[in-house]
Amino acid sequence: VQLQASGGGLVQVGGSLTLSCAASGRTFSDNVMGWFRQAPGKEREFVATFSWVGNRKYYADSVKGRFTISRDYTKNTVYLQMNNLRPEDTAVYYCAARPKTGGRYSYAPEYDYWGQGTQVTVSS
Repeated sequence: VQLQASGGGLVQVGGSLTLSCAASGRTFSDNVMGWFRQAPGKEREFVATFSWVGNRKYYADSVKGRFTISRDYTKNTVYLQMNNLRPEDTAVYYCAARPKTGGRYSYAPEYDYWGQGTQVTVSS
């Protein structure tokens, strides 16, 4: 299983970026994808994911209304559209995959597979 994240960069406050995460193998069919982020000196935190059944989406309170997670099964790719970016959104963003079971979707140890991370920097 490989996860390849891309799309990070430098953007001004209020700007937008779209992150992509391409999955290989059976990742999309056997797992649920999500996004986490880690800022310098801070713990990795949950950003967004899908429910393991159905198409419900879950977001961290800090990004609700600004970020949107989506997926394209034909491309085995998950996206994170980020709008109205703030300096506190600056972090390395990671895509991850967890098994299609219940559990705590915001809990990083539930995720078995991780991408390499892509840097997002929001300048003020």
